[in-house]
Amino acid sequence: MLGCVRIATVRQMAEVITAEDADGRSYVRRAMKELAELGLAETNGKAGRHPIWNLTPAGQKALADGNELPPRPKAGTGAKAVKAGFGPHGIAVTDMILAYGGRKHLTDWQVEVNHAIKETGLSFNTDAVLALPTKTSEVRLFELDNGTMSQARLAREVWDYERYAGHRVWEGARGTIGNTYPFWQRHRYTRSQTFPRLHVVLAGKEEHLLDNRLKALADDVKGIAIAVWVNTLPRLKRDEPWYEIGVDDPDRRRRRYPEPPGR
Repeated sequence: MLGCVRIATVRQMAEVITAEDADGRSYVRRAMKELAELGLAETNGKAGRHPIWNLTPAGQKALADGNELPPRPKAGTGAKAVKAGFGPHGIAVTDMILAYGGRKHLTDWQVEVNHAIKETGLSFNTDAVLALPTKTSEVRLFELDNGTMSQARLAREVWDYERYAGHRVWEGARGTIGNTYPFWQRHRYTRSQTFPRLHVVLAGKEEHLLDNRLKALADDVKGIAIAVWVNTLPRLKRDEPWYEIGVDDPDRRRRRYPEPPGR
């Protein structure tokens, strides 16, 4: 589990590895203590009163050597994020993953996935990406707002996804007419027919405040030309439906963003 989500508490790990009607926290505590003694896991901070666990580089190497997960050479252990004070956010991301059925397909998740376009300088990290292909898209994108950023900044982060989806690249031999194609479809999600749907999950505040934040976000991204679904973490845990606040519209994106020049 730590190889996928990077950081987790004993409660979260017990939720994954024990039966739904059982409390396996004592078992997990003993197991993590043994891994720590072997130098494979460690704690670098707390979420409230609960230690946050992550693999050490040795633990990550042992996991890779055992072929338990697909190779992820650039993945960190999560220790730096916890030491920098981002532990509560990372724990909330893990809660989101578990609430979205992470127990069923845990190894299909990656966290802190960078999306960047060098030509425009656009670069941002997606909190979590789920490789669960549909008929039209190979992944699903997830952003977790833990109630620590302003409403305006949250909206800007969502609009960054449209800017990423709208960027096009020119292809063609020198001297030919050539054509332009979506950057993401040529260089990132090559098996997708549509830009992956963005799921925004709101957490970190009382539920009525999260509902207000949801409504405000819907207003702030009105007219966005990518598929955006939003929910609150409490509603997600109760398996309540998502709210659609953005619809995929590649034609509108193409009108919105300038075509790249040919050679």
